[in-house]
Parts: sequence; structure tokens; C-alpha cells
Amino acid sequence: MSDLHHYLQPPHSGYHDGGWLPHQPYFEGWYFRLTLPNQGASFAFMYSIENQAGAMPGGAAQILGPGHTYLCRTFPQIHNFWAWRHGLGLGHWGKAREAQVPRYLKPAVFAQQVLEGYQVTAHGHQGQLADPGSQAVVRWQYGVQPLDTCGDRGKLPQATAGWLSLLPIFEPGWQVLMATGRATGWIDWYGQRYTFINAPAYAEKNWGGAFPQKWFWLHCNAFSQQPDLALTAGGGRRQVLGWHESVGMVGLHHQGRFYEFAPWNAQIHWQIQPWGHWRMQAENADYAIALEASCWEPGTWVRVPTAQGLQRWCRDTTQGHIHLKLRHRHTDQLILAATSDLGGLEVGGAPWDTPWQV
Repeated sequence: MSDLHHYLQPPHSGYHDGGWLPHQPYFEGWYFRLTLPNQGASFAFMYSIENQAGAMPGGAAQILGPGHTYLCRTFPQIHNFWAWRHGLGLGHWGKAREAQVPRYLKPAVFAQQVLEGYQVTAHGHQGQLADPGSQAVVRWQYGVQPLDTCGDRGKLPQATAGWLSLLPIFEPGWQVLMATGRATGWIDWYGQRYTFINAPAYAEKNWGGAFPQKWFWLHCNAFSQQPDLALTAGGGRRQVLGWHESVGMVGLHHQGRFYEFAPWNAQIHWQIQPWGHWRMQAENADYAIALEASCWEPGTWVRVPTAQGLQRWCRDTTQGHIHLKLRHRHTDQLILAATSDLGGLEVGGAPWDTPWQV
């Protein structure tokens, strides 16, 4: 765990493991995204673990690859999952050459010993998974240099959902672990090898007893002509002490500065179609931001933890078009405008029969 001391990790980086609800259904999930702008490609790695009290205890690894390709593998042996409690570090083994206690291994040792599984920390990510349908084996290994977590660069990281997220009152919790990072390494994806140096990387996590009833999400840290810009935004109907509320958030990191639009400091509105079009507007005391995103491809249905186990309840793309404008609120002076065709866009939960407007 020596890499924990290289930089300050944000709150919730460590594994909660049910925390205050050890005998209740509980999940923890992680999302790691790697974007390759020069190749117009993106990879999203989604890992989850559900505890013994859940309806379907166990773990899963999902990867959303270029061209909406998708791979999912489950890990029913929950005892083969490991995670650090005081920093970002987790892994799950499916098959290993020798019987041993699952734990973090040096990359060369992992590659030799673990036949199927993954491991990830704040500074590295590797794994290999077999596709039983095609018999292909997908492999990856890359190092990461974190730049921005959640908050201004170089300052103490903050909780994405505010200090109240440290208390067990929200379902689920949400934390941006790394808004901006630089990844160097390789991915072998169904016979094609992708190599990269200083590619944009991102990480976040969720935890709790259930996903929101309904939610949407936007992400991008690979904007044209803006190499030091990262956007994370979303909204959902979440549970708070037994009742539900609709909340949204926009976080923008630009050249080390964090622009936050959250329920405690801003007015936030959105108009989200069931699929294909996302719009958000937010204003705080000093700034105003406008987001517009679209995707005319069908996207990919991915699995999320539910009371009935993993279900295809979430629709994703990593090829969305995003356009944003940030202005000074009082002078209307434009601070920046940016676009990308490598945006991450998502809708999940239900119902999505009509547009959602708040």
C-alpha cells in the first residue's frame, strides 16, 4: 500500500464493506474510464461486489469497449475479492495458478499467477478476462498518474456529495475518485492491441443498499483543444432517510481549478430524454454553466446491482457528443467553451417513458 502516500486521496477511497449496515443488502461499485483521443476509442471498466446479505452475493467485472463492444464476467466466489479500507485498492480473482489468499500483487507477479481476474489501485490497473463465447482473452495493464481528485488541484480533496455523505443517510453514496489522470500502458481487446502514453483516465465509485430509482450521468476529460479540462455531472432520485428527492450536480476541473455546482451552493436544472439528448444548466454565486449532450447510437445496456442481483438497468455510451460553456454569472463573459465526441453518457433506473425535466 505504499502508493497511498504519493498523493492525498479523497474521502470514501477505501472499501466500506457495508460499514454501518453489516447485515443488510449492500453493494459497492467502481468505475474506471480510459479514453484514447488519438484513436477515437474509450474503455470503461465497471467492478462491483455484493455482500452475503444480498439476494445474489458475489462480484462482477464489466468492460464497455470501442464501438459499444461489451464483456461481462461474474465472480461468485465472494471470498476471492479483496480491498483496502484506507485507500483505493481492490481486486477479484476468478482463477489462479496456485491456491493463495487473494491480495494485491506486484504487476509482474499478478500477470504470472492470476489467470482470470483484476486488480486496481490509485496508480495502476491490470487484469485479464476470458470471453466464453469467443474464447478470446482480454488483457490490460497500465499505470496512472492522478492529477485531480475532487476539488482544486493540490488542495485537500473533498467529498463529492458534501460532508453529509460521511453519514449513513444517502442511498447510494457517490464519490469522484479521480477527475483527471494520465495513463500509460496497453490493452489487448479481442485481437487488437491499444498502446497509449498519458491518456486521460477517470475513476469514481458508488456504495449503499440500492442504486437510485432513476438517474443520468455525463462525463468527459478528453475535450478538443482543452487537454486540462474534466467534466462530471449527473442527477437522480435518491433515498434520504426513507424518502426520495431529486438532486443534481455539475463538477468542472479546468487547469487545476474546481468549479462546483451542487445542491448546497447552486440552482440546477435539467431536461433529459429517455435516450439521445441531455441538457443541464446550473448557476452558483459567481458562475453559470450550460451542458448539452447527444448520442444517436443505440448505446449499450450494462448491469447494475439491484435487490434481485445484477440487472441490465442502465444504458451507456462512451461515444457521446458533449458541448459546454462556462460564463461569469454577473458579466456573462465567456470563460471557456469546449466540445468532445468522446463523452460518457448514461441513463438508468425507471421510468424513462417521458423526458425528465427539473
